[in-house]
Amino acid sequence: MLKAVIDTNVLVAGLRSRQGFAFRILDAAARGHFTPALSVPLYCEYLDVLSRPGMVPYSPAQTRAFCLSLAAISEIHDIFYLWRPLLPDPKDDMVLEVAVAAGVSHIITFNNQDFDDAKSFGITPIIPSRFHSLL
Repeated sequence: MLKAVIDTNVLVAGLRSRQGFAFRILDAAARGHFTPALSVPLYCEYLDVLSRPGMVPYSPAQTRAFCLSLAAISEIHDIFYLWRPLLPDPKDDMVLEVAVAAGVSHIITFNNQDFDDAKSFGITPIIPSRFHSLL
């Protein structure tokens, strides 16, 4: 089964619109077409960002329910080694750490250039449309 880490920006886009590939990625995960990899810190990041006023068109309770349902279908990983600082954004380092711990092949993101150093771990940053074509 293909495993990947979903960057927060893909969650935001997927929850804002049902029209794009970000939503298709969330739907594919829900249908079991791939397994998202997750850690507790990344889950907290998802919840924090998605709960910001105006970020997504859902109530706080709906946002929490979404995050819990995503966690339920994800493979949860403990992080024992921090690869920081490696990437330009410290929040991206958290995504990379999950990807390394889970041994995933891809990080699904709209910011491929921010994850260039992930390639040294054999992890490919990929936009949602290209990842969807792999499924």
